[in-house]
Amino acid sequence: MVLMVTHSEALMQRKQRPSGDISTVLASLRQVSRDFMSVREQRYGSFEFNGDSYDLPVFVFSGSSPRSSDSIRLGIFATIHGDEPEGAYSLASFFAELAQNPELAIGYEIRAYPLVNPTGFEDGTRHSRRGKDLNREFWLSSVEPEVISIEDELWRHHFDGLIALHSDDTSEGLYGFVQGPDLSKELLLPALAAAEQFLPRNEQRIIDGFPANRGLIQQGYKGVLAAPPQARHVPFDLVLETPQNAPVDLQVRANVAALKSILAEYRNLQSYAPNI
Repeated sequence: MVLMVTHSEALMQRKQRPSGDISTVLASLRQVSRDFMSVREQRYGSFEFNGDSYDLPVFVFSGSSPRSSDSIRLGIFATIHGDEPEGAYSLASFFAELAQNPELAIGYEIRAYPLVNPTGFEDGTRHSRRGKDLNREFWLSSVEPEVISIEDELWRHHFDGLIALHSDDTSEGLYGFVQGPDLSKELLLPALAAAEQFLPRNEQRIIDGFPANRGLIQQGYKGVLAAPPQARHVPFDLVLETPQNAPVDLQVRANVAALKSILAEYRNLQSYAPNI
């Protein structure tokens, strides 16, 4: 890959967290959208808090497809917890690679939400500035504007797959959660294997309080970001967790490898089992 997350190269060699400057964390994604026609920036919502205004950006990658209705629609979400911005950096590197190597994502439309929790990111806190853990608010009649905006996106776009990027400062290795159809498990296991090129897997039997098998957890918390409960089409649903105390550049590389694996594996599965 030629184009990297140039604005944060020095940062990504260190274990410390980035500053909470929104323009800085979005700079590389915006550069990719300027340099490549296959990537465009949109706004999916906005809100105000104590007189400060926040736009909620989404970056859309479009792979070639005969008709847009034929596209495989993926939603990738990062920085749901404000002190976990590693996913946002991963999305910048991932989109840069897709833009330069579009054959990796032929037929996909990928919507990347790098800063679901912008006030938490600015403050360097897990919660939003209203004191809410946004990843416990979904589909529970939340009044949080960030949650309402994402829920609207989940209804509108009828995603075929959902991927959330998190980082865990209590884990020494990679792991993930699966929800939805059995397909989710079939995608997560190869994704973890691909990410192991850069970071070890968490092999503990109990992770984050849940039973785990080789880094795979099939339970979860109430209120996490997920497809609408009444959705007729149930997407695959994965959460990727990197060890936050590892160097950020390795977390980014692990996430990008996992995401590329998911694209390839999902296409392979669809090719011989379209109704899986």
